Amino acid sequence: MQIRVYYEDTDTGGVVYHSNYLNFCERARSDAFFKKDMTPVLESGHFVARKLEADYIASAKLGDVLDVKTELIQMKAASFTLFQTIFRDSKKIFGLSITLAYITFEGKPQKIDANTKELILSLFDS
Repeated sequence: MQIRVYYEDTDTGGVVYHSNYLNFCERARSDAFFKKDMTPVLESGHFVARKLEADYIASAKLGDVLDVKTELIQMKAASFTLFQTIFRDSKKIFGLSITLAYITFEGKPQKIDANTKELILSLFDS
């Protein structure tokens, strides 16, 4: 997914504020569902961030066009892990490992059913 850096994404110096890299990655994950005419909120539940590790390598600035790449790393019974990388041109500037847990609408963890697993694999398996 391509994202342009807007003024609202930056601090007063025109540098992307650190938490916005997480927002860019979230947009890319959601966009994968939108491309299939779906949302990340499914019939029997949705996903929440359980664990993440971020690596800030270089700064993006106002006006930059960024590419967010998403790769499925691991699928478990009730969660999956993605690695997302943000590039400016061909230079890697940010990396995120994120584990997403599947929960009910009441907030309880649940096993990822076969249809949802197939969907996740189709969206993020590279």
